[in-house]
Amino acid sequence: MLERIPQRERRDLLVAWAAIAVAFTFLYLRDFANPVGLLIVFVLSLLTVGIGFVLHELAHKFAAMHFGYWAEFQKDNVMLLMAVVLAALVGVVFAAPGATMIYGATTRRENGLISAAGPATNLGLCALFAGVYLAGLSLQSYWVVILGVMGVQINAMLAAFNMLPVSVLDGKKVLAWNKGVFAVLFVASFGAVIAALTFL
Repeated sequence: MLERIPQRERRDLLVAWAAIAVAFTFLYLRDFANPVGLLIVFVLSLLTVGIGFVLHELAHKFAAMHFGYWAEFQKDNVMLLMAVVLAALVGVVFAAPGATMIYGATTRRENGLISAAGPATNLGLCALFAGVYLAGLSLQSYWVVILGVMGVQINAMLAAFNMLPVSVLDGKKVLAWNKGVFAVLFVASFGAVIAALTFL
């Protein structure tokens, strides 16, 4: 699998991963105001955003490759900067630090399935981190609970944001392919956000 990820793509993923982790650290700034707390939150953001963001983009990549296309993630420096600045100034993360570029003329169905793979991966990770959260409660481990909470919230937000049916986001491509699949993913994504912010 690693052989299919060129060195340049690995660098772009790493830079985007770090930038979006910084952005989400700013999001939690009010809850962890001391330097040690912020460092821990940054590490937790690397883990949660890192897993969520990287697997989201790799899901697009390998779904495209499943259909016989070459695909690579490419970072967008302007969007990276915007994500960090917006998080710092207004507490909103605009999580679009780049995109997975697909080389070839995909059909509408292929494009829809490739696009759906990313948000579906984030929803799967929501379930995984919910398990981490429950394990933290069982173990009475504060930081494991926080890891679980952040993992669920961040992956839910990534799924919901990407399912918006606008611009170049996944939601628009899924909607163009299959309204039923779009409705399921859209409701599941925003339902996960509401549940994560209400109950965790």
